Amino acid sequence: MKDLKHLIYFESLLENADNDLVKQAQAEGDICLGYTCYHVPEVLLNIGNCFSVRLRAPNTGSIDIATYYMSNYTCEYARALVERGIEGGYQFLDAMIGVDACSMMNRAMEHFDVLKVNEKEKFFVTHMDIPYKVVDYTIDAYVTQMQLHLLDNIHEKFGVDVSEKAIRKAVKEHNEVCKILTEIGDMRKADNPVITGYEYHVLNLVSYTCPKRLILPYLKETLKELKTRKPDPKPWFRARVAIVGSEIDDHNLTKLIEGTGAFVCSDRYCFGSTPGREVIELNDDEPALRQICRHVMEHSECARYISDEKVLQRRETADRLAKEYKAEGIIYEQMKYCDYWGFERALVSHVMAEEYGWPVLSIDRLYNNGNSGQLRTRCQAFVESLEIKRIHKEEGNK
Repeated sequence: MKDLKHLIYFESLLENADNDLVKQAQAEGDICLGYTCYHVPEVLLNIGNCFSVRLRAPNTGSIDIATYYMSNYTCEYARALVERGIEGGYQFLDAMIGVDACSMMNRAMEHFDVLKVNEKEKFFVTHMDIPYKVVDYTIDAYVTQMQLHLLDNIHEKFGVDVSEKAIRKAVKEHNEVCKILTEIGDMRKADNPVITGYEYHVLNLVSYTCPKRLILPYLKETLKELKTRKPDPKPWFRARVAIVGSEIDDHNLTKLIEGTGAFVCSDRYCFGSTPGREVIELNDDEPALRQICRHVMEHSECARYISDEKVLQRRETADRLAKEYKAEGIIYEQMKYCDYWGFERALVSHVMAEEYGWPVLSIDRLYNNGNSGQLRTRCQAFVESLEIKRIHKEEGNK
């Protein structure tokens, strides 16, 4: 297929957390709010003249200093962020918005604060508690946390308009981004799609890491381009796979997997489009803040939720997406030392195979895994097994 017009530019934006669009927005007077977790409602960080940057640590090398502070049994994503912070890589932030979603990220946020990784006068780090069940009183608690720790803070320190009108305006812009990425993502359902899993991963990542108002025109143009893009006569891939699991912010991991002959047709993981790129539907009967908080809790697929209904939701979502996007197998992945997904992957990779009938590849990976020969070999073997299954099935149907 013909290369996407802006793909190289998008890739360049992912080379640094402080990318060109972040610098442009700050030069124009906007306020940069960093965050790491879906449970910090992204839309609330794009209110008024604020914009969100979901933090990554691209091109991470040694994390020895962060390991000294946090131990080598802490997830590498958390350690990579602290390492980059100590190096001075997050001086561009105006605030760091954290949640106590997991102990690993909680410790990372504490070190951001204690080690003073940002020298700006008004810079602050805030933590918010996230409930474990989705019922009225926990949503009330969630709303209170967001109001006190996030909205009140940015209003008092930066003078940001956090009114109902401003929140609803932010939701409108957020939904515009979500609709574009959903429409592009749905193109992956085609038998011979006009977009690769790698390209979609890049598009989704820039939507998380760049100011919405500046990246939106590029996303619109790319959607228009894809509508007229012609796929190769024969699909480039040997098997379709869905990915489920913990945080993936390294698009090179998707490139590695697709380099073995797979097509990554679905992305249900942290930093993926599910959850994260669903439209937020607002009514006029209750405050927008409460509706946003309820939306986040209901759509969250995080393994931190261990209530029966949430455990079932995660399994049903994985099964539904794999079917909708015509996957032939599922890759369950977990970053090393991620407690929640460690338990989830070990159990549910077995459940999805035995109870749902899916071929499953279960992997435990490093934070930056884009050049792992061992992972490449395992993915290649999985793709070959899926291809053989399909060939046998086709022969049996003749």
